[in-house]
Amino acid sequence: MRRPMEGVRVLEVAQFTFVPSAGAVLADWGADVIKIEHAEHGDAQRGLVRVLGYAATSEGSSFFPIMEGPNRGKRSVGLALEKPAARRVLDELIRASDVFLTNFLPDARARLRIDVEDVRAVNPDIIYVRGSGFGPRGAEAGKGGYDSTAFWARGGSAAGVTPPDADRMTRMPAGAYGDAMGGMTIAGGIAAALYARATTGEPSVVDVSLLGVGAWATQFTVNLALMTGGPLPVKVPPKHGSATNPLIGAYRTADGRWIELSMLQPGRYWAEFCKLAGREELAGDERFDSTEKLMAHASEAAGIVAALIASRPFEEWAEILSRGEGQWAAVQNAWEVGQDPSLRANGLIAQVVDADGTDRELVASPVQFDEIPVTLTRAPQFAEHTDEVLRSLGLGEDELIALKIEGAVT
Repeated sequence: MRRPMEGVRVLEVAQFTFVPSAGAVLADWGADVIKIEHAEHGDAQRGLVRVLGYAATSEGSSFFPIMEGPNRGKRSVGLALEKPAARRVLDELIRASDVFLTNFLPDARARLRIDVEDVRAVNPDIIYVRGSGFGPRGAEAGKGGYDSTAFWARGGSAAGVTPPDADRMTRMPAGAYGDAMGGMTIAGGIAAALYARATTGEPSVVDVSLLGVGAWATQFTVNLALMTGGPLPVKVPPKHGSATNPLIGAYRTADGRWIELSMLQPGRYWAEFCKLAGREELAGDERFDSTEKLMAHASEAAGIVAALIASRPFEEWAEILSRGEGQWAAVQNAWEVGQDPSLRANGLIAQVVDADGTDRELVASPVQFDEIPVTLTRAPQFAEHTDEVLRSLGLGEDELIALKIEGAVT
């Protein structure tokens, strides 16, 4: 199968996860993504040895998940953008590319001459893409941001999940949480820009900010607040169920696991749940024998549901609930997500061979074409493809050697 982005070349001048993860998605879709890394240090993320308290890799292994996830499928070129001798190489790469992708801040872009005007002067047809913390306009256009600040804190998610009486803010549930969503958003924007260029001949400047992605993720409550003209009143949810529905929310099983119920039509599913739980008589209980009564006595019903769920282990409930039509899910940890049967049945946990020749697995980007799972190749080692890429631009061996002596390439 021809992947939809085959024939598209992306030149990525970016580091960490937010913008590079967009390049990884495009590589999954078939694009040739050339990653420019600092000629001495590489992507700053290569230097992280611990993330969220976990070792970033296993001892003696080249497999580095924090780099593999957002950089699989790319080619790496070590290029000293600050050195004049590197400019010819950069310009040749720009001429040969369809997309220029960066998360460098405005001052750095100006200093390195990689801003829109600089890049378009070399290739007027290139699609220029900026990922930022807070957007390209306004007082914070030059301010750096991470997903913990711009996406999670500023975008409303942290306040949305932190209880009002908490003594600490709830943290993101995973590293690069907002970065991964932002990268997927950028990839979609690039796809749209490529389509627009193909149909109109006009290249776009594409901007995606972590703050914008964060606000989009919390748009439901933000929109409500805008409608009401002020902060929404703090709602403390009941311990079990919702104020009007006992079949919503998380319930703990006898063995300490959690099950999330999301049966949004209580009248439709209550009788079925009672029958599955072996308490069919509850459906005819005068407190719960109509949708209106069930909603009015939701707190009592939720207490009964909690006691029922707590009386049996998770595996029993998984089998019981699978017999019904009501919506529910296991609350899974990271390992369980990686083993999820539906993810595996759909090829969304993908195999990749690392630089040591060891079989590994990574989460695949969630978009598939023609029901064909993506085929992954590993992330590049630092500057692994410098010689290969520069030769493809027509540079001879003497020029390569000279550039290396000058420290312009690695």
